[in-house]
Amino acid sequence: MDERAYATMMRMTIHPLFLPFLLGMVLYGNVSYYALIFTSLLIHELGHIIIAWLLGVKVERCVIMPYGGEIEIAHGYSISPHKQLLISIGGPVSTLCCIFIAAFFDPLLAKPFIKIQMVLLFVNLIPIWPLDGGRIVLSLILIFSKKARVYELFLSISLIISFLTVIVTFILLPKTLILFILSLFVCIKVIQEWRYRKYRIAFEKHVMNRLT
Repeated sequence: MDERAYATMMRMTIHPLFLPFLLGMVLYGNVSYYALIFTSLLIHELGHIIIAWLLGVKVERCVIMPYGGEIEIAHGYSISPHKQLLISIGGPVSTLCCIFIAAFFDPLLAKPFIKIQMVLLFVNLIPIWPLDGGRIVLSLILIFSKKARVYELFLSISLIISFLTVIVTFILLPKTLILFILSLFVCIKVIQEWRYRKYRIAFEKHVMNRLT
């Protein structure tokens, strides 16, 4: 890894909403377990960063979120959808690698570690924004459709699913504290993307007009 990739790792930060998530894990009484979760999130994000580095895409910063993390890419929307797709896949691939590597661990460590990877993989591959699954879907939309209404439909579905999840997990509190924090954060991110959807659509149209 060159100096640029190393500098990116040094600019890793933790989102404020990730702290209540960790606090929730502490309250459940297993500090070592959330240490494994935090390590798993770092490895997951490293997968995104390595793919971006291999594609020559500059990563400005990496923010650890409750559901995984987000990397801030230089010239964000100007990155081709194909590169966005590959970068989005990088995280899940690194998580899969962890599952295979865990087979060589001591069984006492391997069992919880694999469980964490499976949950992380499952959550991140849910096809709603801003999870990796949602970013993969969005990249495919930009590659094959390029229609604003398809993009807006995708965001609408993401918003509905995340909002319903917030309601359900809130009703089931306190047993669903961690899931509630996670779903609330995802809902906030979807709302933010919805607010700026017109700017993304306008940018995509501008880029496509230049390419055609």
